[in-house]
Amino acid sequence: MPPRWPRKPDRKDPDYRKLDDRMNFAIHVATFSAINSGLWFFHNFLKASWEWLPTLTAGWLVVLLVHLIYIFAIADYSQTPPKST
Repeated sequence: MPPRWPRKPDRKDPDYRKLDDRMNFAIHVATFSAINSGLWFFHNFLKASWEWLPTLTAGWLVVLLVHLIYIFAIADYSQTPPKST
């Protein structure tokens, strides 16, 4: 069941931005897990010599860790000030 939002979704709402960023991170983790586990399965099943696979996995994992650090340590979810017109 998808999460329900009690009010109209708006990117200016800090709680909504925080939830949206965390859901995007969860999709990033799921995509990483699905693709890499499939690649490693076929790498081992076919006994292929894919020298690029550890580099791809390590690089993607670094990107995933940077995403994690941004979401939980750097991102500022404070209220955005209204723009003057």
